Amino acid sequence: MSKKVAIVTDSTAYIPDDLIAKHNITVLPLEVIWGDETFKDGVDIQPSEFYTRLQTAKVMPSTSQVTIPYMQDAFERLVAEDYEVLGIFLSSKLSGTINSAVQGRAAMKSGQERIHIFDSLQTAMSLGFQALAAARAAQDGASIDDCLAIAEKARDNTGVYFAVDTLEFLHRGGRIGGAKRLLGTAMKVKPVLSVQDGLVASIESVRTKRKAHLRILEIIKEEIGDRTPIRIATLQANAADDAKALLDLASQEMDVAETIQSQVSPVIGTHVGPGTVGLAYMAGM
Repeated sequence: MSKKVAIVTDSTAYIPDDLIAKHNITVLPLEVIWGDETFKDGVDIQPSEFYTRLQTAKVMPSTSQVTIPYMQDAFERLVAEDYEVLGIFLSSKLSGTINSAVQGRAAMKSGQERIHIFDSLQTAMSLGFQALAAARAAQDGASIDDCLAIAEKARDNTGVYFAVDTLEFLHRGGRIGGAKRLLGTAMKVKPVLSVQDGLVASIESVRTKRKAHLRILEIIKEEIGDRTPIRIATLQANAADDAKALLDLASQEMDVAETIQSQVSPVIGTHVGPGTVGLAYMAGM
């Protein structure tokens, strides 16, 4: 008899609450550090409050991974409930969260062998779709090995593209990688970015916000090709109307099996800034 499987992810996935509850996913918060205050992402500070505050902030926030004790507590609780645990976390190249998971597992008094840690090489709903795919399989009775195989397949079939209003936040947070060369012209253009091989990569620059959003949809349609089913999620930082318009357009132009409206969590918002709009997808599963 294979043990039941529990899926754990982190707050940057920003899976909507109803889906977290429905699919029994445990979400561990990263932290936003703002001056002398520390907030648990999506717990002590919600996106709307975060972006309002960001607009007038004199001190900019920074971010930190999920803490080791938080990981350890979650793992121990789930093992005590007789679960095998699959932790699917944001890219190890963007955060130390996976490192916290490894250390949290090592700190357990027993049951370490039941904790399996998976690097999504993604974030936002591109991570969320991987966690959802594994959680849905777990609910259908899949074993830990099956869930790991599904996570790997999902990682190969997910992607995310987004347009930021300004590169200032990514530059300031040191998360910009290959996008640095855009800085000179960043004032006049909207950069289209993606998470590729676990890092934020610059794809191209587009003249207007509207064109950048349309370009995101074009790129995703090309990438998906003839894979079905197609699942699409918006992500937005204080730009709900723009995101909804883009999701509606994606639904018209593709045969979409699932659409999800998600926000950008404060931790990711710290790095991309307000006005960011994007689409994440999972295709072929």
